[in-house]
Amino acid sequence: MHTISEDLTIRDCNAADTVARDALITRAFLDAPHSNGTEAAIAAALDSRGMASVSLLALRAGVVVGCVLTSPVTLSDGTTGWHGLGPIAVEPTLQGQGIGVALMDAALARLRAEDAAGCVVLGDPAYYGHFGFIADARLAFPGVPPEYFQSLSFSDAMPEAIVRYDVAFDAS
Repeated sequence: MHTISEDLTIRDCNAADTVARDALITRAFLDAPHSNGTEAAIAAALDSRGMASVSLLALRAGVVVGCVLTSPVTLSDGTTGWHGLGPIAVEPTLQGQGIGVALMDAALARLRAEDAAGCVVLGDPAYYGHFGFIADARLAFPGVPPEYFQSLSFSDAMPEAIVRYDVAFDAS
C-alpha cells in the first residue's frame, strides 16, 4: 500500500473489497457509450478464475474511488509474459482528478516489477497514449478498430501475434 497524495491511497484489492469494487465499476461504465455493461462481471470472473495478475484499488478517506485489473493474455506466436489491462474505473464524479493516472502508473509499475514483457489495452488512443501505449499492427485483436487496440512493450521486443484475452472477458 502506498499513499499517492495526502488523500489518495492505492493498495491491493482483496476479497472483502470486491462488492464495493464491482459497484464502482458498474457506476463508472453505466453511461459509457462503448460499454456493454459486463465490466463488473469481467472483474468478478477474473477473481473467481484467479486470473487477475494485478488488482489495485484507489481509496480516498477509506472509500473505494477507483480500481484497475490486469490479466495474462495469450499470444498466437507463443510469446509469454504479456498482460491485458482492464477494467479500469474511477468514480464518475471524481474523474479528471488524476485517480486513473495514479492507477495506471501503479499497475504498469507492478507489471514491470514482476518482469512482464508488456501490456495491451483496448481503449481511447488519446488517453492510453499518455502512458506509452501505441497501436502497432504486429499485435492484433480481431473485431475491433485497430487504432483502439494498443500495446506497450517493456523491452525493445515486439511480438507479431493475435492476442486473446482470458475467457473471463466473455462474462455477462
